[in-house]
Amino acid sequence: MKWHRIQALLIRHLYLYRRSFPRIMDIVYWPVMELLVWGFLSLYIEKMNAGFNAITVLLGAVIFWDFLNQSQKSVSIAFLEEIWEKNLINIFVTPLRLSEFFVSTLLVGLVRLILVGIILAVLSFVMYHFNLFSLGFALIPFVLNLFLFGWALGLFANAIILRFGTSAQILAWGFLVMVQPFSAVFYPVSALPSFLQPIAYLLPSTYVFEGMRSVFMTGTFSTAHLFGALIANAVYLVVMIWFFFRMFAYVKKEGKLLKLEG
Repeated sequence: MKWHRIQALLIRHLYLYRRSFPRIMDIVYWPVMELLVWGFLSLYIEKMNAGFNAITVLLGAVIFWDFLNQSQKSVSIAFLEEIWEKNLINIFVTPLRLSEFFVSTLLVGLVRLILVGIILAVLSFVMYHFNLFSLGFALIPFVLNLFLFGWALGLFANAIILRFGTSAQILAWGFLVMVQPFSAVFYPVSALPSFLQPIAYLLPSTYVFEGMRSVFMTGTFSTAHLFGALIANAVYLVVMIWFFFRMFAYVKKEGKLLKLEG
């Protein structure tokens, strides 16, 4: 793995953001709109239910969900942009390795996550007096686990796009919607029907959101939730990386890589 090749891809994608207003809006517009909607809803709920700290519970969940969303989209969109611009073949006829491509997309996602995090943290504090950093040390491992899970989901979406073509690219935007109801984003796992709760605990995101609520509501950091997220993420990453490599090898063997750009 060579750093200069990773750096070249990273710079390429960052230049795309620098010169593209729609790409900048994707980082700023949707997260801010979600924050405003859920922030005003939280204020309304607090007025209707005195004593219930809706701002802390709901805004924390919205910001964490945006972290996961940005992580998954950064991987999927970086891959799709190479297809849209008919640049996939140009990249992989070079000495670039798949692992180097993975790392570059991971770094792009990290940049997006930092930018979104700063914007949402500042805006939520100014408008709703919500301090994201009140999580303390727990903020780092929770965000890291969401980032890794989003990366794994992005790899899965890319593998499906490789196998079935660009007709499956809707997964780049819609796949997280399928995960959200089971991730206990805005409610505890106990609110789910009993037969769905085991499914929820198969997702790293569930442990993160449950752990986040534990810190906000009781002030205690749950190591059980942290280790649950880490173990689940390790499994997902191994499986998704293997799956993507297998789909890439299949596409190369069948000669479908060129058709992907058609």
